[in-house]
Amino acid sequence: MQIEAKNGKTVSQGSHCHKKELMKDRIKKIMESQHMSQKVFAQFTGISEGSLSGVFNGRTRPTIQMVESIHSHLPNISVEWMLFGTGPMYTDSLSVASGEQSPGTDAHQEGQQSLLSPSLFEGQSGDAYGGVAATPNRIDKTITKYIDKPERRITEIRIFYDDQTWETFTPKS
Repeated sequence: MQIEAKNGKTVSQGSHCHKKELMKDRIKKIMESQHMSQKVFAQFTGISEGSLSGVFNGRTRPTIQMVESIHSHLPNISVEWMLFGTGPMYTDSLSVASGEQSPGTDAHQEGQQSLLSPSLFEGQSGDAYGGVAATPNRIDKTITKYIDKPERRITEIRIFYDDQTWETFTPKS
């Protein structure tokens, strides 16, 4: 049942009053279950902090690349739960048709693979998300050592205090 509020907005009322959990809420649950801050979670999964922030602030929606990245770093999280909110959050093992538990079988891998297969999201490629080529997550650092510079030495250390005084320390040569 829909009712118009005093401010002119339509409000739902009745048995369907509970708010459906969004994918961003499920991603937050994953973050909380791993005891990670938003920054740490972004670094851990390889998702840019800006993209993750945009999802949590409601500016953007989660992408399949985010889901794949989270699943590749946390394979025990159910992709079905992450995408649709159905089933348990964690997939410790899958049951086969006979009812046996088989945590490491091909059926488990095939079931997870089929959820992420291209046929599920046909027509959507990396180019559909802006046409930007993937950037490497790891940046090599170059260490530069200046050989012709003499070694630096400390000549003086000053400590300033809040009562407007200071002390100067000089090394003994």
